[in-house]
Amino acid sequence: MHSIVYTGRLLSRAIWNGITNYTTSSTEAQVCRKREPHLVHAVCGFPKDFTHTILKKGQFGDDAWFHALNKASDVIGVADGVGGWRNYGIDPGEFSSFLMKTCERLVCSGRLKNMLPATLLARSYYELLESKRPILGSSTACVIVLNRENCQVYTANIGDSGFVIVRHGEVVHRSEEQQHYFNTPFQLSLPPPGRSGLVLSDSPDAADTSSFPVEDGDVILLATDGVFDNVPQQLLVTEMTKLQGERDPCKIQGVANAIAWMARNLAFDSTFMSPFAESARHNGIEAVGGKPDDITVLLATVAI
Repeated sequence: MHSIVYTGRLLSRAIWNGITNYTTSSTEAQVCRKREPHLVHAVCGFPKDFTHTILKKGQFGDDAWFHALNKASDVIGVADGVGGWRNYGIDPGEFSSFLMKTCERLVCSGRLKNMLPATLLARSYYELLESKRPILGSSTACVIVLNRENCQVYTANIGDSGFVIVRHGEVVHRSEEQQHYFNTPFQLSLPPPGRSGLVLSDSPDAADTSSFPVEDGDVILLATDGVFDNVPQQLLVTEMTKLQGERDPCKIQGVANAIAWMARNLAFDSTFMSPFAESARHNGIEAVGGKPDDITVLLATVAI
């Protein structure tokens, strides 16, 4: 009985996140003229540990996300705070949240004309470094910009968050994760004073960037590694294909919820041969099962 009640609470919170996001999406959609290229999006996620997590807007545990738009661009992003900082009394979610909130503010200001996601990430990171109150920690990040004028998508990814773009059931673009070594992704960092040499810290210039045209109806999944470490690509493609050409936010929300819930279940399945376990074995580590983690799913379709 306890298990049923707990599962119900998880689903209820996922649905509530979907409802609040749907309201935001509907408001933002009014900013776009009907014929302007834009993203119809939904978000869902779970913190790794629900029992000790306070739900905050734009966050799932140490993960953070944003969606913002201006006249020229439609922008989405995710960031994953490195959880190890909690052992030193530092909130890992504060770093990732600051990055994403700053990206959102910069996009909405409209001051960055023809912005590239790598520039957006860099500006956000340097604002964090210059903050009067030090925001210590580190985070991976991935940002996607849809340029409305030329229907091109521009991407920047640092670490092991990432994206997949599906068209008519086929993966047409996918990010490559950046790892220093197994389970140690590239990351933007601000270490405590005197610890710079002891902490991995990559430059925003190290972000993997790409650009390519998109078509009406393309489906974009932007997610943290809690998704990609636990859900095989083919299962993601199967779910994403259901949304080809879809513009109903409720239906997009339903698939986002399904992917997030699938990732959550597989993360705690000790017998499943997850992508993370397969990667561990390729690196000489005997492993089986999923990898419990925060999960963030930002799902969108391209409307042109």
